[in-house]
Amino acid sequence: MMNKPRLEGKVALITGGASGIGEAAARLFLEHGACVVIVDIQDDLAHQLIASCTDSGKICYCRCDVRDEKQVEAAVSHTVTKYGSIDILFSNAGIMGPMTTILDMNLDDFDNTMAINVRGVAATIKHAARAMVAAKTHGSIICTASVAASIGGAGPHAYTTSKHAMIGLMKTACNELGAHGIRVNCISPFGVATPLSCAAYNLEAGEVEANCCATGNLKGVVLKAKHVAEAALFLASDESVYVSGQNLGVDGGFTVVSHSYSVN
Repeated sequence: MMNKPRLEGKVALITGGASGIGEAAARLFLEHGACVVIVDIQDDLAHQLIASCTDSGKICYCRCDVRDEKQVEAAVSHTVTKYGSIDILFSNAGIMGPMTTILDMNLDDFDNTMAINVRGVAATIKHAARAMVAAKTHGSIICTASVAASIGGAGPHAYTTSKHAMIGLMKTACNELGAHGIRVNCISPFGVATPLSCAAYNLEAGEVEANCCATGNLKGVVLKAKHVAEAALFLASDESVYVSGQNLGVDGGFTVVSHSYSVN
């Protein structure tokens, strides 16, 4: 039996919520009592997710391309109109971008990655925070970063740049929004076999997981989307009521150990 729901009465908006980490978070947040608005551009996957939920009245879909600020503003407005407030923003939408060398980088692709992974996050924080401030909601804003936000060589150049920028954005938003009782944090996972990562590396889920297990620091555990969702649940809940400005690594220690040194 599950313990007392940790998000009872709360409303969460999850970008990139139709698949991968976002889908896992949507299911887990629902399980813990939240109303959830999925923001995505993957219509079929979003509708399939909603159809699979037993309490369809507590979850809905709002199509939104996070590169377009007007669409982001409309998604936040839809959330407040439908459920009365917004208590949690999980700004999770993102892309890996092309796997190219810096010598062959297409700057249009670079700009698109930054538009989704940085501009999109900035837009969602801006409009969700406005709604929280107006309602005097002591909300929680969570952004999906990456191990690539801490080290080089863990992802494509544009992706790595965008995730470093996201950490800076989180810190400045934390500084400003703390005065309103709003906390802002990031989660930085190691490699997870999501549709996004599988497509980027052109590998099956099992192959991605095998590669991550081989290169990861913590052995005996396969990182899944649900593990990242559980970290988001902690940051969304009142259990983290005085946690803000943090980049929570869900990486098995990957970013804090030297991979060139071994005592063996």
